[in-house]
Amino acid sequence: METNFLIIGSGAAGLTLAVKLAAEFPKKKITVVTKANESESNTKYAQGGVAAVFDLKEDSFQKHIEDTLIAGDGLCDKAVVEMVIKDGPKRLKELMEWGAKFDRDDDGELNLGREGGHSEFRVIHHKDTTGNEIERALLERANQLVNITLLPHHFAIDLITEHHFSEEKPNEISCYGAYVLDQISGNIFTIKADCTTLASGGMGQVYGHTTNPAVATGDGIAMVYRAKARIQNMEFIQFHPTALYDGNNGASFLISEAVRGFGAFLRNRNGERFMLNYDERGELASRDIVSRAIDSEIKKSGDDWVFLDCTHLNIEDFKKHFPNIYETCLQKNINIAKDWIPVVPASHYLCGGIVVDMEGKTSLKNLFACGECSYTGLHGANRLASNSLLEALVYADRIFKYLRKHQPSRTTKIIPEWNDAGTVLLKDSEILQLKIMELQRLMRRFAGVVRNNNDLNEASLQLEKLYFETEALYQKHKLNTVLSELRNMVNVAHLIIQQSLKRKENRGGYFNEDYKKKLEEKV
Repeated sequence: METNFLIIGSGAAGLTLAVKLAAEFPKKKITVVTKANESESNTKYAQGGVAAVFDLKEDSFQKHIEDTLIAGDGLCDKAVVEMVIKDGPKRLKELMEWGAKFDRDDDGELNLGREGGHSEFRVIHHKDTTGNEIERALLERANQLVNITLLPHHFAIDLITEHHFSEEKPNEISCYGAYVLDQISGNIFTIKADCTTLASGGMGQVYGHTTNPAVATGDGIAMVYRAKARIQNMEFIQFHPTALYDGNNGASFLISEAVRGFGAFLRNRNGERFMLNYDERGELASRDIVSRAIDSEIKKSGDDWVFLDCTHLNIEDFKKHFPNIYETCLQKNINIAKDWIPVVPASHYLCGGIVVDMEGKTSLKNLFACGECSYTGLHGANRLASNSLLEALVYADRIFKYLRKHQPSRTTKIIPEWNDAGTVLLKDSEILQLKIMELQRLMRRFAGVVRNNNDLNEASLQLEKLYFETEALYQKHKLNTVLSELRNMVNVAHLIIQQSLKRKENRGGYFNEDYKKKLEEKV
C-alpha cells in the first residue's frame, strides 16, 4: 500500500493532524493506522479536561507558564512551554468550531475547573468525559473527509528504515513507512509513505495497574527505539494518585484529579486526612507528591489502598459534574454519598518519550511524533494536570504547518515485503500472557512510584532474561498482536530501567530512595 501521509494512532494528536492534512491537501492520501477500533485511545479516557487560558481577567498566560514550569521541576524547555500555552486557546477554539462541546455556565461562558498544581480556574471540560467528547468530534470530522483512510484493527509492527533494504550503514536514517499487521486476516503488509507520524500514545500497560486502556503498550516508542532514534526522560512516569482500587484486575478506573479539586479528602484507614502532613496544599499538591504520600501511607499500614472521601460534598452537584465516576462507583457497590472510595496510584502518563523539536520532527528523516509518545520538553520532570491534550492539539498543528511548507517528496526506493519465512504459528498463546504478567509484576515491584538502585539493577537482570525469551519467540513464530505487544513492552521497560539508573537525583515524578536526602531538602 502507498500513501502520502501515514499516521499511526487515532487519538487527539493523530486525528487532529489527519483532519488538517486532508483539508489542506484534498488530492493526497492520508492513512491512519490504529490497532483497536478507531475511537480506542488514551484520549478517549481523559476525564479532567484541557488546560488553557480563557479567563483573561483572573488568569494569564504567564500564570499558566509558571504553573507548568513549577510542575516540571526545572526540566521543562521554557520556549516550548510558552509556545504551547500561548497557542493552546486557538487550538481549542478550532476544536469547538469542529463540533466539540464543552461545559458552559448559565451565561454561556466556558465553565472552567481547577486541578492540582494550577493557580487559577482554567480547565475546560465536558462533564467527566472530556477526552471522549474530543475523540467523538474529531472522528466525525475525519469521516467527512474522503481522502482519509482509517484502518482499524491494524497493528504497526516496525518502521521501515534503511536497515530493511541496505547492508550499508547510512549517514542519515530515514523512515519510509511501516510494516503493518492486519489483525483480522493475520497478513503483514508494507505501507510506503512519504512521511510518517507516530501518535501512538502511552505505555501504561507496562505496569499492569494503569489508568490507560489495553492498547497503551508503548508501541511507537519501541519501534523508534529499534529504528535508533532519540528517546529520553523515560524515567519520568506520572502515577495517577487516585485510581479506583479493584483488586489486581489490571487496568484501573481513573478517579479524576478534578474530584480533589472539587473538595474530596484523602484519608488513611484510621480516617486521618493525611495529605496535610506531606504538603501544605493538601489534596491539591502536584500528582507526584500525592502519589508518594499515598505510597508511604500504604507501606505504613500494610493495606493495598487508601480512601478518597466525598461524603461531605454536595452529592447532587457531584453527580452533575462527575456522572461517569458516580455511576462506575455505584456499579462497584460504592455509594459515594456515604462510602469512601478505595484508591491506589496507577501508571497514568509518560512525561518522556521520542525526542522531537518544536515542529514535531524526530531524529529520523520524514518521521514525526506527537502526543504522549513524544518528548517535547513541555512537561519536564512532571506533567501539570490537563496539559497533555493541549500538547497533542498544539503539536499536531505544528507538524501540519511544517508539512504544509515542506511537502515531503516521494521515495523511489523499493521496499522489501515482510519476510517471515521459516516461522510457525504459536499454538500456546497463554505463554505470552504469562510473560506479560511477569513483566508487569517486575515493573510494579522494582520500577514503580518509589525506586532504588538495587531494585533497578535487579529489574535489569530479570528483564534481560525476559528479553531473550521474547526474542526467541519472535524469531521462531509468526507475529500476532500479543507477541508484538510483549516485544514492545520489554523494549519500553528496558528504556525506563536504564534511564532511571542514569538519573542521579530526584526530580518531579522520579523518586529514588537512594537520593532521598536531596528531595527532603528541596521540599
